[in-house]
Amino acid sequence: MTETTEFGISDRAAARIKQLLDAQDMDARLRLSVRGGGCSGFSYEFSFDEELTADDKIFAAHDTEVVIDEMSLEFVGGSILDYVDELGGQYFKVQNPNATASCGCG
Repeated sequence: MTETTEFGISDRAAARIKQLLDAQDMDARLRLSVRGGGCSGFSYEFSFDEELTADDKIFAAHDTEVVIDEMSLEFVGGSILDYVDELGGQYFKVQNPNATASCGCG
């Protein structure tokens, strides 16, 4: 992994992360992982995590932090994490310039 890898966090995503953490009274970070398996080959997994590992990289913006492990970062580097609130539902969305296909599962 290079130190020049970027990952952005939108205002909406940061606000929602803070809202969820405050509601659960947690001192944690949002963890984004890429897992094999979605109908387009990979899917994104979101969880809150208080622990860090040696291969984690922390991305901070708008007073919030997102943690991505080194392997997942290879797939999401250059992406922006956004939060969507629409008639069909509310969800975190990774705007990934590296993705060649996408679907509703991630």
